[in-house]
Amino acid sequence: MRKSGIAIAVALSFAASACVQTQQYADLQFSPPQGDYKLLVLRPDVSVGSVSTGGMTEPRADWTETARTNLIAALKAQQSARGGHVLVIERRTDVPGADPDEVADLERLNYVVDQSIVLHKYDGAYLPTKSRKGLDYTLGEDAVNFGRKTGFDYMLFMHAEDSFASRGRIAVQVLGIAGCFIGFCAPNVGGGGQLAYASLVDLHTGEVVWFNVLQAGTQVAGINLGDIRTPEGAAQMVERLLGRMKPGYDIRRQQKARS
Repeated sequence: MRKSGIAIAVALSFAASACVQTQQYADLQFSPPQGDYKLLVLRPDVSVGSVSTGGMTEPRADWTETARTNLIAALKAQQSARGGHVLVIERRTDVPGADPDEVADLERLNYVVDQSIVLHKYDGAYLPTKSRKGLDYTLGEDAVNFGRKTGFDYMLFMHAEDSFASRGRIAVQVLGIAGCFIGFCAPNVGGGGQLAYASLVDLHTGEVVWFNVLQAGTQVAGINLGDIRTPEGAAQMVERLLGRMKPGYDIRRQQKARS
């Protein structure tokens, strides 16, 4: 293959390696909140790091705090445009009528439930007892009691991870690309990437009624498909993750039948 052909093949492989995708699950009877609902959005759980030359992600506290601030601002802006009465908190002490320890307990409980959803709905460890049931997960009476005490109808949780290739990581990638032009292509070493998910809990029942996962990444170090360290990147992530909540299967089927 001539060098020009190699260059085209490299460019095509780079394009194919970039990916942004989401996948939602919802309770069969779920309809996105409308009208005079009250929604509590907890402070997002955020982690941002740098991908070292060897491929390890090293957390950066300064990047993480900047990203969290941007995501909170993006959540406030995005949710305020959807109606209802929305409270986006920055600290556990910001929830009126609730003990911060209760908020922390619900955060920990939800984290475990969310991990189970990711494992059994997205990672291939499917549970036959939950097939064709949409979402079938709950935070139980703790969430119901919390809703009664605070007056909120729903609670929204969000987890976000982002990573960026270091200079050393980018240099390794550049060397690999350069090798293609002399007849030897090193394997793609990978760059940074995003993983985020959000869950909506109905505080009248305690059930997780909606869940969405966002993945964005590329095998090319130094190319980002969003940067939550910037307000624009944070707004992009929030919109990708929460911009369009799909109703549950039964509701969609009824809507289709009426149309």
